[in-house]
Amino acid sequence: MSEPTFRQRRLGRELQALREKARLSQKEVGDRLRYNIAKVSRIENGQVPDYTAFETMLDLYGVIAADAGQYIEMWQLAVEKAWWHQYREDGRGYFGLEHDAIRVRNFHPTRIPGLIQSRSYMHALFSGSRTPRSRKWIEQQVAIRLRRQERLRGDNPLEVHAIMAEAVLSHANHEQLLHINEMGELPNVTIQVVLDSAGPHDGHNGAFTLLDFPYPSDPQVLYIEYTRGSIHIEDPALVKAASLDFKHLSKLALTHERTAALIERLAAER
Repeated sequence: MSEPTFRQRRLGRELQALREKARLSQKEVGDRLRYNIAKVSRIENGQVPDYTAFETMLDLYGVIAADAGQYIEMWQLAVEKAWWHQYREDGRGYFGLEHDAIRVRNFHPTRIPGLIQSRSYMHALFSGSRTPRSRKWIEQQVAIRLRRQERLRGDNPLEVHAIMAEAVLSHANHEQLLHINEMGELPNVTIQVVLDSAGPHDGHNGAFTLLDFPYPSDPQVLYIEYTRGSIHIEDPALVKAASLDFKHLSKLALTHERTAALIERLAAER
């Protein structure tokens, strides 16, 4: 069985919290639903119940109709086939996390963050892979990344704070540099650069992303990519440590305004 998505685990956490608040055991809930304890446990760990069972759970847990809306929304999101399914992506990786987030903070020492990349930069990045890639695959990856960037505009735009090392800019052409500053003009986007002259810092340990979500019960997530995979971490101590690292990098970096001036100067030279 595949791992549940972030949305599915969110629903499971909420159902567990409601059950515990109602002072019911998993066995008592299972008896009412004619489920065994293992089934109830799987639901609380992210297996989505059918809607009839879900409604029964809300009733068992004493959720009144006026308060049921937020939980129904969570159930709908948990079963929804979101935009990435058309690209045969299941949302169990980064896409689902970013889609549900209200704020993304990331640091990258080697490349421009995806949400502020230009189309040509994306093409160059995906084409430069050691593994031969078809034109169709590259175009699909570019389309996915451009679709992600739509979150930066419109209603309830994603808040983004991107920090990158100065060395990253050496690989950016005139078009990409102008694109960074164009994205940085959005009120919900902050961009900073850590100069090489800043010396050794925690960012040299590698790229990382922090994500915040709208529901109070949602944990912050630390997302890290590595050579052949990725991992997302919800451990509060590790997430807090990464948040402090990001705060330190932000203080070390040029301000948003000085970063824009640097990038404008570099663009004029290329």
